[in-house]
Amino acid sequence: MYATQALTHLVPLAADELDKNKVTPGVLGFIVFAALAVGVWALMKSMNRHMGRVNFEETPEPAPEESPEPVSAKRK
Repeated sequence: MYATQALTHLVPLAADELDKNKVTPGVLGFIVFAALAVGVWALMKSMNRHMGRVNFEETPEPAPEESPEPVSAKRK
């Protein structure tokens, strides 16, 4: 309750000093943007490292064993 009252009293005081045409994100906005940029950079670096470890060559499938009976005889 006290925090709400304090903010209610401070908002009109800040409105006098605040120029609505020159509002900028400020230091907090820069810090949040920089943290997001560092996080994306770290994720991309990790992804590149993991993609380098992937083996893209497919192993050949083993040849099917040939049986003396025809396939249609096995189904009956």
